Amino acid sequence: MRIIFAGTPDFAASSLAALLASSHDVVAVLTQPDRPAGRGRKLVASDVKTLALAHALPVLQPERLRDPAIHDQLRTFDADVMVVVAYGLIIPAAVLDLPRYGCINVHGSLLPRWRGAAPVHRAIAAGDAESGVTIMQMDVGLDTGPMLHKVATPITAEDTGGSLYQRIAELGAEALVTVLDDLPSYLSRAETQPDDGVTYAHKLTKDEGRLDWSRPARALHDQVRAFNPWPVAWGRMDDQVIRVWASEALANTSTLAPGTVINVSPAGIDVACGDGALRLATIQLPGKKALPVADLLRGRPDLFRPGQHFEVLTAEPQPSSKPSSQANPS
Repeated sequence: MRIIFAGTPDFAASSLAALLASSHDVVAVLTQPDRPAGRGRKLVASDVKTLALAHALPVLQPERLRDPAIHDQLRTFDADVMVVVAYGLIIPAAVLDLPRYGCINVHGSLLPRWRGAAPVHRAIAAGDAESGVTIMQMDVGLDTGPMLHKVATPITAEDTGGSLYQRIAELGAEALVTVLDDLPSYLSRAETQPDDGVTYAHKLTKDEGRLDWSRPARALHDQVRAFNPWPVAWGRMDDQVIRVWASEALANTSTLAPGTVINVSPAGIDVACGDGALRLATIQLPGKKALPVADLLRGRPDLFRPGQHFEVLTAEPQPSSKPSSQANPS
Protein backbone atom coordinates (compact mmCIF):
# COMPACT_ATOMS: atom_id res chain seq x y z
CA MET A 1 0.00 0.00 0.00
CA ARG A 2 1.11 3.53 -0.81
CA ILE A 3 0.18 5.45 2.34
CA ILE A 4 -0.22 9.09 3.31
CA PHE A 5 0.03 9.22 7.10
CA ALA A 6 -1.70 11.97 9.10
CA GLY A 7 -0.96 12.27 12.82
CA THR A 8 0.61 14.48 15.45
CA PRO A 9 1.37 13.23 19.02
CA ASP A 10 3.28 10.26 20.41
CA PHE A 11 0.15 8.10 20.17
CA ALA A 12 0.24 8.58 16.39
CA ALA A 13 4.01 8.11 16.20
CA SER A 14 3.54 4.52 17.43
CA SER A 15 1.42 3.76 14.37
CA LEU A 16 3.82 5.53 12.01
CA ALA A 17 6.73 3.51 13.42
CA ALA A 18 4.78 0.28 12.83
CA LEU A 19 4.11 1.27 9.21
CA LEU A 20 7.76 2.11 8.63
CA ALA A 21 8.69 -1.36 9.89
CA SER A 22 6.08 -3.04 7.66
CA SER A 23 6.05 -3.92 3.97
CA HIS A 24 3.94 -0.84 3.16
CA ASP A 25 5.25 2.39 1.67
CA VAL A 26 4.68 5.67 3.52
CA VAL A 27 4.93 8.27 0.76
CA ALA A 28 4.10 11.43 2.73
CA VAL A 29 3.27 12.61 6.24
CA LEU A 30 0.75 15.23 7.36
CA THR A 31 1.14 16.69 10.83
CA GLN A 32 0.11 19.87 12.61
CA PRO A 33 2.33 22.96 12.36
CA ASP A 34 5.08 23.33 14.96
CA ARG A 35 3.66 24.80 18.18
CA PRO A 36 5.28 26.90 20.95
CA ALA A 37 6.04 24.92 24.09
CA GLY A 38 7.95 25.20 27.37
CA ARG A 39 8.91 28.29 29.30
CA GLY A 40 10.71 29.79 26.34
CA ARG A 41 7.69 29.19 24.07
CA LYS A 42 9.97 27.97 21.31
CA LEU A 43 8.44 26.20 18.33
CA VAL A 44 8.55 22.43 18.80
CA ALA A 45 7.98 19.79 16.15
CA SER A 46 5.41 17.06 16.76
CA ASP A 47 6.49 13.51 17.58
CA VAL A 48 5.24 12.43 14.17
CA LYS A 49 7.24 15.09 12.35
CA THR A 50 10.40 14.17 14.25
CA LEU A 51 10.02 10.51 13.29
CA ALA A 52 9.14 11.33 9.69
CA LEU A 53 12.19 13.55 9.20
CA ALA A 54 14.43 10.87 10.72
CA HIS A 55 13.24 8.62 7.87
CA ALA A 56 13.56 11.33 5.20
CA LEU A 57 9.82 11.39 4.49
CA PRO A 58 8.09 14.37 2.88
CA VAL A 59 6.30 16.34 5.64
CA LEU A 60 3.33 18.65 5.05
CA GLN A 61 2.08 20.96 7.83
CA PRO A 62 -0.95 22.91 6.61
CA GLU A 63 -2.99 24.92 9.11
CA ARG A 64 -6.10 23.32 7.64
CA LEU A 65 -7.03 20.99 4.79
CA ARG A 66 -9.70 22.94 2.93
CA ASP A 67 -7.32 24.67 0.51
CA PRO A 68 -7.62 23.13 -3.00
CA ALA A 69 -3.88 23.61 -3.43
CA ILE A 70 -3.31 21.10 -0.60
CA HIS A 71 -5.70 18.68 -2.31
CA ASP A 72 -3.68 18.94 -5.51
CA GLN A 73 -0.46 18.34 -3.61
CA LEU A 74 -1.85 15.25 -1.87
CA ARG A 75 -3.14 13.92 -5.19
CA THR A 76 0.41 13.83 -6.59
CA PHE A 77 1.37 11.11 -4.10
CA ASP A 78 -1.06 8.68 -5.75
CA ALA A 79 -1.89 7.08 -2.40
CA ASP A 80 -3.86 3.89 -1.97
CA VAL A 81 -5.02 4.96 1.49
CA MET A 82 -4.61 7.72 4.04
CA VAL A 83 -4.06 6.58 7.63
CA VAL A 84 -5.24 9.08 10.25
CA VAL A 85 -4.18 8.80 13.89
CA ALA A 86 -4.81 11.65 16.35
CA TYR A 87 -4.11 14.23 13.64
CA GLY A 88 -6.11 17.02 15.27
CA LEU A 89 -7.46 18.72 12.12
CA ILE A 90 -10.79 18.23 10.38
CA ILE A 91 -10.47 16.24 7.18
CA PRO A 92 -12.97 17.47 4.57
CA ALA A 93 -14.85 15.17 2.21
CA ALA A 94 -12.63 16.23 -0.69
CA VAL A 95 -9.60 14.76 1.10
CA LEU A 96 -11.43 11.69 2.41
CA ASP A 97 -12.16 10.74 -1.20
CA LEU A 98 -8.65 11.30 -2.59
CA PRO A 99 -6.95 7.95 -1.85
CA ARG A 100 -8.00 4.85 -3.73
CA TYR A 101 -9.37 3.18 -0.58
CA GLY A 102 -10.27 6.38 1.27
CA CYS A 103 -9.09 7.18 4.80
CA ILE A 104 -8.90 4.83 7.77
CA ASN A 105 -8.54 5.86 11.38
CA VAL A 106 -6.99 4.31 14.49
CA HIS A 107 -9.33 5.23 17.34
CA GLY A 108 -8.53 4.48 21.00
CA SER A 109 -11.82 2.95 22.12
CA LEU A 110 -14.26 0.17 21.34
CA LEU A 111 -16.64 2.14 19.16
CA PRO A 112 -19.36 3.33 19.35
CA ARG A 113 -18.39 3.92 22.99
CA TRP A 114 -16.23 6.98 23.51
CA ARG A 115 -16.23 8.75 20.20
CA GLY A 116 -14.23 11.95 20.39
CA ALA A 117 -10.98 13.44 21.63
CA ALA A 118 -10.11 11.67 24.92
CA PRO A 119 -11.45 8.10 24.78
CA VAL A 120 -8.69 6.47 26.85
CA HIS A 121 -9.03 8.76 29.85
CA ARG A 122 -12.84 8.86 29.75
CA ALA A 123 -13.00 5.07 29.87
CA ILE A 124 -11.01 4.94 33.12
CA ALA A 125 -12.90 7.87 34.67
CA ALA A 126 -16.20 6.15 33.91
CA GLY A 127 -15.09 2.93 35.60
CA ASP A 128 -15.17 0.87 32.39
CA ALA A 129 -13.93 -2.72 32.69
CA GLU A 130 -12.26 -2.67 29.28
CA SER A 131 -11.12 -0.44 26.49
CA GLY A 132 -9.31 -1.06 23.24
CA VAL A 133 -8.83 0.15 19.70
CA THR A 134 -11.06 0.32 16.64
CA ILE A 135 -9.78 0.60 13.08
CA MET A 136 -12.53 2.32 11.10
CA GLN A 137 -13.11 3.80 7.67
CA MET A 138 -13.58 7.54 8.03
CA ASP A 139 -16.59 9.55 6.94
CA VAL A 140 -17.53 13.18 7.59
CA GLY A 141 -19.09 12.39 10.99
CA LEU A 142 -17.52 12.37 14.44
CA ASP A 143 -16.00 8.87 14.63
CA THR A 144 -19.11 7.48 12.97
CA GLY A 145 -17.54 5.50 10.12
CA PRO A 146 -17.82 1.74 9.49
CA MET A 147 -15.70 -0.46 11.78
CA LEU A 148 -13.08 -2.72 10.21
CA HIS A 149 -11.34 -4.32 13.18
CA LYS A 150 -11.43 -4.17 17.00
CA VAL A 151 -8.95 -5.23 19.67
CA ALA A 152 -9.98 -5.13 23.36
CA THR A 153 -7.83 -4.83 26.48
CA PRO A 154 -8.93 -4.98 30.14
CA ILE A 155 -8.59 -1.87 32.28
CA THR A 156 -6.73 -3.09 35.34
CA ALA A 157 -6.87 -1.66 38.86
CA GLU A 158 -3.31 -0.37 38.36
CA ASP A 159 -3.98 1.38 35.06
CA THR A 160 -3.63 5.15 34.79
CA GLY A 161 -4.42 7.38 31.86
CA GLY A 162 -0.74 7.23 30.96
CA SER A 163 -0.32 3.46 31.09
CA LEU A 164 -3.53 2.67 29.21
CA TYR A 165 -2.76 5.36 26.61
CA GLN A 166 0.59 3.72 25.86
CA ARG A 167 -0.87 0.21 25.71
CA ILE A 168 -3.66 1.24 23.36
CA ALA A 169 -1.17 3.12 21.16
CA GLU A 170 0.78 -0.13 20.76
CA LEU A 171 -2.37 -2.21 20.19
CA GLY A 172 -3.54 0.32 17.60
CA ALA A 173 -0.25 0.18 15.71
CA GLU A 174 -0.40 -3.62 15.52
CA ALA A 175 -4.08 -3.64 14.50
CA LEU A 176 -3.41 -1.04 11.81
CA VAL A 177 -0.78 -3.16 10.06
CA THR A 178 -3.04 -6.23 10.32
CA VAL A 179 -5.82 -4.37 8.51
CA LEU A 180 -3.57 -2.83 5.86
CA ASP A 181 -2.09 -6.23 5.02
CA ASP A 182 -5.52 -7.26 3.73
CA LEU A 183 -7.42 -3.97 3.42
CA PRO A 184 -9.85 -4.86 0.59
CA SER A 185 -11.04 -7.87 2.56
CA TYR A 186 -11.55 -5.85 5.75
CA LEU A 187 -13.42 -3.15 3.81
CA SER A 188 -15.74 -5.77 2.32
CA ARG A 189 -16.68 -6.89 5.86
CA ALA A 190 -17.03 -3.38 7.34
CA GLU A 191 -19.58 -3.16 10.15
CA THR A 192 -21.89 -0.16 10.55
CA GLN A 193 -21.76 1.30 14.05
CA PRO A 194 -24.93 0.71 16.10
CA ASP A 195 -26.89 3.63 17.51
CA ASP A 196 -27.04 2.01 20.94
CA GLY A 197 -24.12 2.56 23.28
CA VAL A 198 -22.84 5.81 21.78
CA THR A 199 -20.92 8.01 24.24
CA TYR A 200 -18.66 11.02 23.67
CA ALA A 201 -15.16 11.54 25.03
CA HIS A 202 -14.82 15.29 25.27
CA LYS A 203 -11.38 16.89 25.38
CA LEU A 204 -9.84 17.01 28.86
CA THR A 205 -9.57 20.33 30.70
CA LYS A 206 -7.58 21.30 33.79
CA ASP A 207 -10.73 22.28 35.68
CA GLU A 208 -12.09 18.75 35.33
CA GLY A 209 -9.35 17.50 37.60
CA ARG A 210 -11.00 19.06 40.65
CA LEU A 211 -12.33 16.39 43.02
CA ASP A 212 -15.98 16.62 44.03
CA TRP A 213 -15.97 15.08 47.50
CA SER A 214 -19.73 14.52 47.42
CA ARG A 215 -19.18 11.76 44.83
CA PRO A 216 -18.41 8.14 45.80
CA ALA A 217 -14.80 7.37 46.68
CA ARG A 218 -14.66 4.74 43.92
CA ALA A 219 -15.55 7.36 41.29
CA LEU A 220 -12.94 9.79 42.63
CA HIS A 221 -10.29 7.05 42.61
CA ASP A 222 -11.10 6.38 38.95
CA GLN A 223 -10.79 10.11 38.28
CA VAL A 224 -7.35 10.20 39.92
CA ARG A 225 -6.18 7.27 37.79
CA ALA A 226 -7.68 8.64 34.57
CA PHE A 227 -6.11 12.09 34.95
CA ASN A 228 -2.59 10.84 35.69
CA PRO A 229 -0.35 12.20 34.15
CA TRP A 230 -2.60 15.03 32.85
CA PRO A 231 -4.42 17.14 33.92
CA VAL A 232 -3.95 15.52 37.40
CA ALA A 233 -6.77 15.38 39.96
CA TRP A 234 -6.72 18.06 42.63
CA GLY A 235 -8.44 19.51 45.67
CA ARG A 236 -8.16 22.85 47.45
CA MET A 237 -7.34 23.22 51.14
CA ASP A 238 -6.59 26.52 52.88
CA ASP A 239 -6.39 28.26 49.48
CA GLN A 240 -3.75 25.81 48.28
CA VAL A 241 -4.18 23.43 45.37
CA ILE A 242 -3.12 19.91 46.31
CA ARG A 243 -2.65 17.56 43.39
CA VAL A 244 -3.45 13.89 43.85
CA TRP A 245 -1.34 11.45 41.82
CA ALA A 246 -2.29 8.16 43.48
CA SER A 247 -5.18 7.12 45.70
CA GLU A 248 -7.20 4.25 47.13
CA ALA A 249 -10.96 3.91 47.62
CA LEU A 250 -11.92 2.85 51.16
CA ALA A 251 -15.10 1.80 52.91
CA ASN A 252 -16.08 4.39 55.52
CA THR A 253 -18.82 4.49 58.13
CA SER A 254 -17.94 7.98 59.36
CA THR A 255 -20.68 10.60 59.44
CA LEU A 256 -18.21 13.41 58.72
CA ALA A 257 -19.08 15.80 55.90
CA PRO A 258 -17.54 15.11 52.47
CA GLY A 259 -14.13 16.73 52.14
CA THR A 260 -13.25 16.25 55.82
CA VAL A 261 -9.92 14.63 56.69
CA ILE A 262 -10.74 11.52 58.73
CA ASN A 263 -7.30 10.15 59.41
CA VAL A 264 -3.65 10.85 58.60
CA SER A 265 -1.03 8.10 58.53
CA PRO A 266 2.04 7.10 56.47
CA ALA A 267 -0.36 5.12 54.27
CA GLY A 268 -2.13 8.31 53.23
CA ILE A 269 -4.66 11.01 54.01
CA ASP A 270 -8.18 9.61 54.33
CA VAL A 271 -10.86 12.06 53.17
CA ALA A 272 -14.61 11.54 53.62
CA CYS A 273 -16.62 11.28 50.40
CA GLY A 274 -20.30 11.01 49.53
CA ASP A 275 -19.85 7.25 49.84
CA GLY A 276 -16.72 5.80 51.42
CA ALA A 277 -13.40 7.60 51.80
CA LEU A 278 -10.56 8.41 49.44
CA ARG A 279 -7.04 7.75 50.67
CA LEU A 280 -4.61 10.20 49.10
CA ALA A 281 -1.42 8.16 48.76
CA THR A 282 0.79 10.39 46.59
CA ILE A 283 0.24 14.14 46.50
CA GLN A 284 1.93 17.28 45.21
CA LEU A 285 2.02 20.50 47.19
CA PRO A 286 2.26 23.87 45.39
CA GLY A 287 5.72 24.40 43.92
CA LYS A 288 6.91 20.96 45.04
CA LYS A 289 7.34 17.58 43.38
CA ALA A 290 4.88 14.73 43.87
CA LEU A 291 5.71 12.53 46.89
CA PRO A 292 4.17 9.65 48.83
CA VAL A 293 2.39 10.95 51.92
CA ALA A 294 4.78 8.89 54.09
CA ASP A 295 7.72 10.94 52.78
CA LEU A 296 5.92 14.23 53.35
CA LEU A 297 5.02 13.34 56.93
CA ARG A 298 8.57 12.25 57.67
CA GLY A 299 9.73 15.83 57.19
CA ARG A 300 6.56 17.60 58.38
CA PRO A 301 4.48 15.34 60.65
CA ASP A 302 2.06 18.18 61.47
CA LEU A 303 1.34 19.03 57.82
CA PHE A 304 -2.10 17.36 57.85
CA ARG A 305 -4.44 16.47 60.70
CA PRO A 306 -7.92 14.99 61.18
CA GLY A 307 -10.69 17.56 60.99
CA GLN A 308 -9.15 19.62 58.20
CA HIS A 309 -11.39 20.29 55.22
CA PHE A 310 -10.95 20.29 51.48
CA GLU A 311 -13.15 22.89 49.85
CA VAL A 312 -16.36 21.40 48.50
CA LEU A 313 -16.93 21.80 44.78
CA THR A 314 -19.85 24.06 43.92
CA ALA A 315 -22.19 22.98 41.17
CA GLU A 316 -20.91 23.92 37.72
CA PRO A 317 -22.24 23.20 34.23
CA GLN A 318 -21.14 19.77 33.00
CA PRO A 319 -20.02 19.03 29.42
CA SER A 320 -22.87 18.10 27.13
CA SER A 321 -23.31 14.42 26.35
CA LYS A 322 -23.60 15.38 22.70
CA PRO A 323 -20.62 16.11 20.42
CA SER A 324 -19.61 19.71 19.96
CA SER A 325 -19.17 19.13 16.26
CA GLN A 326 -20.25 16.58 13.72
CA ALA A 327 -16.99 16.90 11.84
CA ASN A 328 -14.62 13.96 11.90
CA PRO A 329 -11.86 14.14 14.53
CA SER A 330 -8.59 13.42 12.91
